[in-house]
Amino acid sequence: MPQPEPTNTVPRNVAQILRERVTLEVESIDRMYLNVYVPKLQTASGAVWFFRGHRQATFASSALMAPISRAFVREIERYAQTQGIPMVPFQRGQRKDDIAQAYRAKFTSAEGVVFIGKAQDALRVRVYRTQKRLNEATGQQYPWIVSSHTPVNQYYFYCQDRDFGPFFLKFSSYFPYDAKLCLNGHAYAKRQLEQAGIAYEALDNGVLSCADPARLQAICDGLSGEKIEALLRKWLAMLPQPFSPADQAAGYGYDLSIWQAEFSLTQVLDRPLSGRVFFEQVIRENLDVGRPDQVQLIFNRRVTKRTPGHFRTRVITAGVVPSLHIDYKHTRIKQYHKEGRALRTETTINNPRDFAIGKRLCNLPALRQIGFQANRRLLDVEQVSHDGAIGEAALRHVTQPVVVAGQRASALRFGEPRTHAVLSVLVLFSLLPNGFTNHDLRSPLAALLGLDPAHLTPGRMTYELRRLRLHDLIQRIPGTYRYRLTADGLRIALFFTRTYTRVLQPGLAQAMPSSVPDSSLGRCFDQLDRAIESLIQQAHLAA
Repeated sequence: MPQPEPTNTVPRNVAQILRERVTLEVESIDRMYLNVYVPKLQTASGAVWFFRGHRQATFASSALMAPISRAFVREIERYAQTQGIPMVPFQRGQRKDDIAQAYRAKFTSAEGVVFIGKAQDALRVRVYRTQKRLNEATGQQYPWIVSSHTPVNQYYFYCQDRDFGPFFLKFSSYFPYDAKLCLNGHAYAKRQLEQAGIAYEALDNGVLSCADPARLQAICDGLSGEKIEALLRKWLAMLPQPFSPADQAAGYGYDLSIWQAEFSLTQVLDRPLSGRVFFEQVIRENLDVGRPDQVQLIFNRRVTKRTPGHFRTRVITAGVVPSLHIDYKHTRIKQYHKEGRALRTETTINNPRDFAIGKRLCNLPALRQIGFQANRRLLDVEQVSHDGAIGEAALRHVTQPVVVAGQRASALRFGEPRTHAVLSVLVLFSLLPNGFTNHDLRSPLAALLGLDPAHLTPGRMTYELRRLRLHDLIQRIPGTYRYRLTADGLRIALFFTRTYTRVLQPGLAQAMPSSVPDSSLGRCFDQLDRAIESLIQQAHLAA
């Protein structure tokens, strides 16, 4: 019978959990969805040239597309029949992943097509159609190719690859026959571990333990755009295609771009209790992490009033397992307790252009850096917001005068308006990669103090910077007159400003009877007053 976990070893904060309770940590590409498309056929003029310039048709019309589509569908059906591959029509409302899992469980080959699914997705795809136009000079009508969007039949090739494991390739059955490639980086890592003979314990869409963690991370780091493209080329050569060899030789071959990419950080915890403690603390302390000022910190991107998108934090509970969601433009971060064993932090980039990066697969290294850094920054924010790193000694160092190398600096007293304003500005400047100057500090500090910036002289600002520097909250960038926050400085600034703004001010407002009548905190203080008064009266009677 398992023994209960001793309560005296429960970690008390986020930083302690991540420092002491993580048994395996892996950064990896998770799911990737890629556009498979023919670059020359992405415009109506390109489609016209395909028929008139390449295939030498007298005119371009959607009527010329239908025979290609019928031949493509017949080739898919013939391929399934000759190879003995099941054809599965997906019904509306069915979960494709559940059906795929059932077929994969019965598939025993190391490589091959597991089954082919057919469905008309609700997603409208780009097609070309013929529009009748009038020649005003002759009065005759002529066909004209225009771009349109409509639902069409999609054919899903669910495959098993020797190196990548399970993936699927989805083809549109209508011109220009765009496709989607979906693969999983964790499945790739597991297959590589198996080929290398390295023992591991699987986690659903992840790895729970590994005999060689360094090799596992190296495998994940090695999943490159070149390997993904090689996977596509390999299977395009094996599966039915709508374009003939002559079409491909003329430059009408498929290319890849990134439609959606997930970048995950998996931190396996020593026991479920560690994960529960983590989420209890994180969710309570970080409900505001989706605000623009916090999103800037996580994604290292400037957010202004003109930045499109919604910025929000959501806590979603499925059953009893909570998950934290943060949105930035088309990008989302999700954090959850995976199978009660691991902390999973994953950034999903749905549009690389949110970060001024192109969608071509060659941009994968830049996207990896953004996704993995966002995961790390979120954890940094969570640790800074909750880690009780400011002990008694550190508190005294800030709130009492100090003398450093013969230079004296006055105290930064908690709750003092000037101290609170200075620390609030430091939090704002924590995002500047090149630091800040005396002049940068003046205007926002004056606004918080309700003063005209002209009243804050350079000498006054020099005094404030010197005080912050001697208290080790900031440091001068060598060779410049610019400053940046120290790691302890950011923690102290966050601790002082959050405690004052979120606890002291609203708490006193509710406790004082003249400001918030009939508040819950005020009623508690009234009960305390009555209890003390009753105790005094009893003591007087006893005397």
